[in-house]
Amino acid sequence: MLNSALIKDAARTIGFDLCGVARCQKFTAEADFLKQWIVAGNGLGLDYLSRNIDKRADITQLVEGAKSVIVCGVSYKNAYSDGYPTSCRQKIASYALTTDYHITIKRMLQQLCAMLKEVCPTLTGRIFTDSAPVFEKRYAVEAGLGWIGRQSLLVTPQFGTFVLLGVAIVSEQCDEYDSPLQGVGCGECRRCVEACPNGAIIERHIDTRRCISRATIEKHAEATSPLHGWIFGCDECQSCCPYNRKVVATPNPHFVPTFDPLQIDWQKIDEAEFSLRFANTPISRSSLERIKANISTKK
Repeated sequence: MLNSALIKDAARTIGFDLCGVARCQKFTAEADFLKQWIVAGNGLGLDYLSRNIDKRADITQLVEGAKSVIVCGVSYKNAYSDGYPTSCRQKIASYALTTDYHITIKRMLQQLCAMLKEVCPTLTGRIFTDSAPVFEKRYAVEAGLGWIGRQSLLVTPQFGTFVLLGVAIVSEQCDEYDSPLQGVGCGECRRCVEACPNGAIIERHIDTRRCISRATIEKHAEATSPLHGWIFGCDECQSCCPYNRKVVATPNPHFVPTFDPLQIDWQKIDEAEFSLRFANTPISRSSLERIKANISTKK
């Protein structure tokens, strides 16, 4: 059996800002909603969401023998998380200014599991960071890390929405499980809904047909709605959140920007330089041609 306090101490030692533990459970209602959301036309360019919904609803089908889900989070807020100058035509979501979080968080989770295996040799499981059919945000809620805001993101009391998640789905039970937070939430605040320039936020879910992030990042996604100066991702619904305003920039060296988006002349960059400079960042999901096209978009 795993010790909850030991898990959280180990997570902090490795560099995680948040850690909670939840029981494995079925999320049938969430799976049903996802199916309806896709049928409504929101899956455009997001084909992966329609695959393995049964495993997403019941992760014991994904990880045999799973008993517990360790949910870890890191703050990534930086100088550009609060927004760009209004006239800027090359805005990049602040998470994409760092080394790809899939690489960093996976390495951190591997360290965590290695430490836990030292005290519990029978431990088995799998680790994921936005890379498998798992309701990660829902498990984060169950693990007491925060709640789902109107913009469908996890909102945490300490770090707002500028948090990246990773999970370790393991075979051992825990001596103590966390519970969802009580007495917190968005209240009557609708700043994120009002801030979205394309009106893509619809009460805790997103109309992806209007979403700038989908239009600028996902494969086979065309920018049918205005981009408002964004060329990769979008932070509009986060920059306005009151919970984010009080959060300081992360001191974690793994999540500080590796480049200044305002100092790049994209028209002078060639393919070789693009590959060299951005190979290990989220921007590598895009292409130089696509970024230049987004910059030239007049909408």
